[in-house]
Amino acid sequence: MTIKKCILFLVPFLFFSCSEKTDPEQTARERAAHRSAAEVHEYTSEIVRQNRQAVSAYISSMSLEEKIAQMFILNLEGDSGFRPVERISSVGFSQDSRGLVPGGYIFFSYNLASEPQAVREFTASIASYCRENGLVPPFLTVDQEGGTVNRLRNLSGPLPSQERVAACTEPQTALELYSLQARQMRLMGFHMNLSPVAEVKTADNSDFLSGRSFGSAENVIRYGSACMYGYMNSGISVVLKHFPGNTNTDPHTGLPEISLSADEMETLLSPFIRLLEKKPAAVLMSHARTACLDPETPACLSQQWVTEILRKKYAFDGLIFSDDIFMSALADNGWPPEKAVIRAVESGIDCIMISEKRFAGPVSVLYRKAAGDSDFMRRIDESVFRIISYKLDAGILEYHASADGKIQIVPAAEDAADISGEFKALKDSDYRLYLDYFYEK
Repeated sequence: MTIKKCILFLVPFLFFSCSEKTDPEQTARERAAHRSAAEVHEYTSEIVRQNRQAVSAYISSMSLEEKIAQMFILNLEGDSGFRPVERISSVGFSQDSRGLVPGGYIFFSYNLASEPQAVREFTASIASYCRENGLVPPFLTVDQEGGTVNRLRNLSGPLPSQERVAACTEPQTALELYSLQARQMRLMGFHMNLSPVAEVKTADNSDFLSGRSFGSAENVIRYGSACMYGYMNSGISVVLKHFPGNTNTDPHTGLPEISLSADEMETLLSPFIRLLEKKPAAVLMSHARTACLDPETPACLSQQWVTEILRKKYAFDGLIFSDDIFMSALADNGWPPEKAVIRAVESGIDCIMISEKRFAGPVSVLYRKAAGDSDFMRRIDESVFRIISYKLDAGILEYHASADGKIQIVPAAEDAADISGEFKALKDSDYRLYLDYFYEK
């Protein structure tokens, strides 16, 4: 049971009308209802308190290397039989021979076997390794936007681009399409999709986005909501991206510069603001620098954008991801990885994305910084609390009541169940019909 799921009751609101004559039976019922409401509130508050204590205790049992590792999302080796490529001892501060496992893994095409069942066996092997070695299982994510960004094409079939979805159909049909896609992802063992793109298409970014946007601000809100609900209602978390935006400069090769005024920027961000109300699991920051706010610092390293705007002004309480810190947008503009990782944590980033398979070096950089800086250590603990809480909500971890009544946190059971029949039926029937609809347009 997660914190978000622990409140199982709806307490009715009681409306009273004052009169000179009081009905003793009604008054007694009202007092009983108030007592019941107070008891429910006290009960649920106690569960929330115990759950938070369990998260804190779980985090306290982790080494500093394990905590810092939770703050990374990176690539992994192979497509079968999980094998960590580094050990905790690789960080250089302990002799722990267990694998150095990050908070999350992002799958690329070479991590995806040719059959859904083989993918499920691979993802299950990651969870099994972590259970057997007393490690926190990672969340498993993939870039599955649609169109050209479609990692699962060879498994679940084509997925229309966001631009085509908005052009061809109504939001309800889009919701059903994304829900069917999510069900296939969930069967294969994924927890999260790095989607949707919540940027409005403009002349300044259309070349870079190239079909990846739903289009106008109105369409981004309507179809972005449908996309989010389609995935979230079928067990896949979503990540809004790329906040606060991009330009036609590809951050893989250069640094995007957004020259809009503060008022223009606020208008451009209106879809993000509306979609944040839907409670996505995470928001992914862009590398863009903005003339109207912190013009010297890329957004993913900017405390102004990450903490002051996204966390405080827009009251977002989920995970905040950086984009890949190995991109040229940072590395070639004064932010090499060893500098960027520290700045990312200081800015308020929870999860640092690296398109590499090894990360002991960046972990070591953060370890040395945290060991001598209590404020930096508190920042790490804040992020790790959010990450562990997310994993509980996503079913990667779960609460467990011990024999003495204490609430503990344990990895959820994950196995390589046979999904071939269910996956084939889903892909060949319902999903195929939706694809025919889009590609006949």
